[in-house]
Amino acid sequence: MRLTKQTNYAVRMLMYCAANDGNLSRIPEIAKAYGVSELFLFKILQPLTKAGLVETVRGRNGGVKLGRPADKISLFDVVKVTEDSFAMAECFEDGAVECPLVDSCGLNSALRKALNAFFDVLTEYSIDDLVKARPQINFLLGLDQLAPRVHPTPVAAA
Repeated sequence: MRLTKQTNYAVRMLMYCAANDGNLSRIPEIAKAYGVSELFLFKILQPLTKAGLVETVRGRNGGVKLGRPADKISLFDVVKVTEDSFAMAECFEDGAVECPLVDSCGLNSALRKALNAFFDVLTEYSIDDLVKARPQINFLLGLDQLAPRVHPTPVAAA
């Protein structure tokens, strides 16, 4: 199984936001850190926002931040949002040609078991786990050189 570039950079974007915890991250800064186009990251941002994995803040001082704590976002959460298909063989696809062995196929059963094991492992790892595994992530991503950009919290009326 090979994950798409979209999934790869979705995970990277979430890692960036997690490492920049408490601050808003800007797409141009994330794109620069990873050497990828801003347009590509904006495309990835849409499904992540729709799934609640990130939140966007509009305006001149806007940006993106995690939609929930990094330890509550599993790699499986990201993969299921960014991957189009998990069809490992033709018989997994919708509308596939009917195979006479479909109900008793050893290959189909083995591939389903392998796919479920893959999902189980992805569920075990969070974005927080990935960030904590790299103690120098802020330096590597250039985050320690950025001025903090915190989204103001609304003040309750007295």
